[in-house]
Amino acid sequence: QLSAQEAYDMSGARLALTLCVTKAREGSEADLDALERMFQQLGFESTVKRNPTAQQFQEELENFQQAMDARDDFISCAFVVLMAHGLEGRLKGEDEKMVELENLFEVLNNKNCRALRAKPKVYIVQACRGEHRDPGEPVSGGDMMMISKDSPQTIPTYTDTLHIYSTVEGYIAYRHDKEGSCFIQTLVDVFTEKTGPILELLTEVTRRMAEAELIQEGKPRKVNPEIQST
Repeated sequence: QLSAQEAYDMSGARLALTLCVTKAREGSEADLDALERMFQQLGFESTVKRNPTAQQFQEELENFQQAMDARDDFISCAFVVLMAHGLEGRLKGEDEKMVELENLFEVLNNKNCRALRAKPKVYIVQACRGEHRDPGEPVSGGDMMMISKDSPQTIPTYTDTLHIYSTVEGYIAYRHDKEGSCFIQTLVDVFTEKTGPILELLTEVTRRMAEAELIQEGKPRKVNPEIQST
């Protein structure tokens, strides 16, 4: 169990911005509906923008940041959902032009967004990150962890941020033309059914997706999300 000082203060405003290219992405509306349901249940003020161009991805995020910094009330956290076709590190706007994810992430960092300093920022990215398809592998292997400790008086430029990608680097993300994407639908199911620390919930999302078999072009495929946390 987390003690009070280990958890973020969630008593303030919770804001969500969803930027979604629905054009040529069947199933996006099902994802938007599911997210809307989730944000409502979790008490978020939610804004949705459909079919942004590459430039509008950037502009809408900057508007979101400026509106937050202009508020007088206490803001607890922000969720940003980005849904589009993509390649590694880039998203494709409605106008087929590309926007760098790095530039979008930068808008809400500690330097550029005062309202969210030391507050959780969660980016949910539903997009392909390359062309690879994963047929799945038999299970084996281990993992490694590195930890370093210190408590500086300033905070780094990027902190308190979660980047949740629908797929690991270099891989395709799957979407069903009616039911929406496996990733968004699973995420919404877990976030609306369960409560607990967000990383535990995300571990559950990952587990469910790792167990799911997706049939694509008649072949079974695996896809699992990737979570980067600061």
